[in-house]
Amino acid sequence: MRGYPFFRYVTALLVGIVLAETWPDLFWWPVVIGFGCLGVAGYLIHQNERRLIKPLNLSLGLALLGLFGVVGWLAVYLQSPYRQPAHLVNADQLPDAYEAVVTNLPEERAKTYKVELSLRKGRVGTKTGPFRHVAGRVLVYLDKGDSLHATSIPAYGEVWVVSGQPRLVDAPLNPGEFDYKRFLAHRGIYHQQYLRTWQRTIVGYDPPNRLVELAYTTTRWADSVLTTQVGTRAEYGMINAMILGVRDDLDPAQYQSYAAAGAVHVLSVSGLHVGILFLVLSWLLKQIAPGKGNSWWVVGSKLGVLWFYALMTGFSAPVLRSAIMFSFLLVSGLTNRTQSLMNTLAASALLILCYDPLAAFSAGFQLSYLAVVGIGAWVPYLNQLARPTSKLGVWLWELSVVAVAAQLLTFPLGLYYFHAFPLYFLLANPIVMVLSAVIVPLSMATLAVGWIPYAGDALGWLLHKTAWLMNQSVDTVGQLPGATLTNIWLSLPVLLLIYALIWVGSQLLLTRQRTYLQGAVLLAFCFAALVIDERQQQDTQQRLAVHFLPRKTAVSLTTGHHTLMLTDDDWQMNPRNYDFYLKNTVGLWGIDRLTVGQLRSDSVPGPLPYRRYPDMTLAVWRGRSILFVNRLADYRRWRLPEVVDYAILRRTAVRDWASLTRRVVARHVILDDSNLAQPTDSLLAQTPPPGMAVHAIRRDGVFTAEW
Repeated sequence: MRGYPFFRYVTALLVGIVLAETWPDLFWWPVVIGFGCLGVAGYLIHQNERRLIKPLNLSLGLALLGLFGVVGWLAVYLQSPYRQPAHLVNADQLPDAYEAVVTNLPEERAKTYKVELSLRKGRVGTKTGPFRHVAGRVLVYLDKGDSLHATSIPAYGEVWVVSGQPRLVDAPLNPGEFDYKRFLAHRGIYHQQYLRTWQRTIVGYDPPNRLVELAYTTTRWADSVLTTQVGTRAEYGMINAMILGVRDDLDPAQYQSYAAAGAVHVLSVSGLHVGILFLVLSWLLKQIAPGKGNSWWVVGSKLGVLWFYALMTGFSAPVLRSAIMFSFLLVSGLTNRTQSLMNTLAASALLILCYDPLAAFSAGFQLSYLAVVGIGAWVPYLNQLARPTSKLGVWLWELSVVAVAAQLLTFPLGLYYFHAFPLYFLLANPIVMVLSAVIVPLSMATLAVGWIPYAGDALGWLLHKTAWLMNQSVDTVGQLPGATLTNIWLSLPVLLLIYALIWVGSQLLLTRQRTYLQGAVLLAFCFAALVIDERQQQDTQQRLAVHFLPRKTAVSLTTGHHTLMLTDDDWQMNPRNYDFYLKNTVGLWGIDRLTVGQLRSDSVPGPLPYRRYPDMTLAVWRGRSILFVNRLADYRRWRLPEVVDYAILRRTAVRDWASLTRRVVARHVILDDSNLAQPTDSLLAQTPPPGMAVHAIRRDGVFTAEW
């Protein structure tokens, strides 16, 4: 750390950012600490300003670190929408119409365009009232329309007048479900809206940023050239995702193959591509001007190409990070300053976090920086472990070492976020690295000379064949038996313990000190204790849960590592529902065996007492009675003679409490998402019978009962 001062600064900045995110209402403590650190730093600097040799001062260092921490807190505090009175999150009533501008390059989906809008004005309460200033961003899904009235592709800078109220982004309603609300909040988006074609009117064109407009125009141009020259969807979909970050044409099965092979990082623009472009460009310029690597025109050429690539990708965050880092390296070489990859990496992170502090919570930001840290810290050491004699052996060893070094620091975070690990990444990554080193410069060459007859066609054909080879190679590796370990769930304490083990283990290898060996043993013991405790809790778990499943019913009965799922959804016909809403819950609870029982059938798998009637279905599990109320027909008079433990209301069967209590007395009443929204809201507005607990899945999230 002594040789890498920016690491200390960026660490302090991150501490301030995390504190501001964790305690958003904290104010006076950071202010007091900030003024205190500023006073101490100012006093010590004044005391030493006349000294020829400035002494090392621990108090000054701590004061400066405290100031960076306060800067991190202040960056988050000032950007908070809750400090902006006109922001949508502070509005008592959301506007029923608003004027907004498109602020992103729209993403094309099967039936919609995904568009981000920045609000300017809004109208509340009356159709004839004035539009007033409002702030905030809304994620909009714009319906494409039918074949006769197809919607034009939205463009960056279009000004829309939109009718209809946006709504808050839903929080995750099932355990383990991806927190999309938090993800969007870190991008400054808190509301979303689904729009029909008639709900928006284009009233002007006013790009918020002309440089971003140029970037998106360049992206669309590059996308059209690559798509035309390559031809087949699997290949141009992969190239556009890899080079431009445009995933509209990427097939889901193709994406899964790359994920299974451990090569999914190649399907998005990243520092890897910038690094390849930098190396190829350096080699070309070395051939043109040998010995002139630090001359101003060589450095300027490299900077120009790198930043043009950043422009072409729409200033994608990973490319922007890498472009800043390489720019620092190039400028330091031009000024004959000492170059340090680790210090330069920290400096680029510091610059980005000062501009966008919430980028610290992005998985892409965390994984990309950890990968480069792993490469910078471990590659020199790992390269010394073996010395192949042949050129091919050296080349393969160096590629494998880079892949292992990157995985050493990223695999725990990958498990934490994605709950899977590709076993054959060492087999796939050398292939991917080699072919990427061909595809990146070949794509840039195709863009440069694609307009020239024959030359553009020849480069396009070569690019297509290389992309085809990449797809086939990755698909072969991804289909190997046991290619991916799945359903791996790490808690935050376990994740932190793994990183502590990696750090202590690396120090032990480098220093051979007994202290680090003792620390590694202690951490390993804590890690084993946590894992065993979590496993024992899963072994003895007994849980009833009513899950959120859009317009469907899903009730799970869990004993140990087995779950019986009662549902009316056909997952064979619609696997997306299970994958998106329930798969993570099953993995989080450590379920090894999942049995599905259809509520429409007269019996379900397993030893579960289960009876189905025209209006209801009754089951008994672990001594608790579960009643599914499907409908309440007036011409069928019935009343249960005993109190039931759980009554699950389905399909808007109940519209007032009296119609239910004439037939059923229940301790817990749960309304799942198969009920229509408006009748459910009306029912919840009524006063429920005394002694009955009411839980609405759409409002309250998953219902669980454990014993």
